[in-house]
Amino acid sequence: MNDSLREYLSYFGIGLKILRVKKTVKPVKVSFGPDPAQYFLYFEPEKVKSDKIIVWIHGGGWNSGSPKSFDYVGQCVAKQGYRFISLGYRLSPRYKYPCQIADVCRGFNLAVGFLRARKIDTSRIIVAGPSAGAHLASLLCYSRKVQEKYHVDVSNIIGFIGTGGPYSFRKDSKPEVRMLLNQLFRKGYDRRKGEPVKLMSPSSIPMLLIQSRHDGLIEYACAEDFQKKARKVGNACELYTLNDLKSTHTRYTAGMFLETREENRGLDRFFSWIEEREETCNQSIKCVFQNRPQ
Repeated sequence: MNDSLREYLSYFGIGLKILRVKKTVKPVKVSFGPDPAQYFLYFEPEKVKSDKIIVWIHGGGWNSGSPKSFDYVGQCVAKQGYRFISLGYRLSPRYKYPCQIADVCRGFNLAVGFLRARKIDTSRIIVAGPSAGAHLASLLCYSRKVQEKYHVDVSNIIGFIGTGGPYSFRKDSKPEVRMLLNQLFRKGYDRRKGEPVKLMSPSSIPMLLIQSRHDGLIEYACAEDFQKKARKVGNACELYTLNDLKSTHTRYTAGMFLETREENRGLDRFFSWIEEREETCNQSIKCVFQNRPQ
């Protein structure tokens, strides 16, 4: 059985798991545009255990999905004690790029304002996303052109996590990916203007790329391309590889949030990497105080 077939066969099991998720947190919905897809959901944990905030941009091939359909992700992250923003955007093929990244940037800015209005510290944000969401989240974090065009301040972002992202539009991409890209971009559009590996700028934001060698949809080389570009421009990048056969695209990108950290290596690395940002920050603060003149 090849990886693509395993990917398609995984959908039924994932759907059953989603139906069994217990909803312990009722999110707050905030719209930021006239289209029904232009909104974000805010999940406040029953007990906040960290001052870091996770901003998550959903996947779905740019043509499907919504914050509501990925409610289980917010439930999982909130259960770990993190405040969580799930950000939506207009979908293809009706809306062509750059509508999607415009919505992500606007939604991010308004989400930060929403949190600040609630007197919540927004100085330590982790931006994350799976698949198409990883594509959009990476542009938000690493494209200076995108940041300048949509007036996004990323100085409060302390990390980026992408799972199964199409960071480069490779010629050896699978037919399904080429079809999705054809829906996303209008005919004749220069796709380099929406390709993360081409738009990456030097940045102080460290990144974690979680990628499976048995994805079945996105080539492993996409993550390698992004890591290579990151190293070239001096950006910190960890590429965390999943080798097990069950880590097909949907199961390890968004599906990992349906399991526990003990059950899923990718999910455990997702949270442990975020926890490491706490240690890094504490070490930096300690160094500043040690070197402060008496």
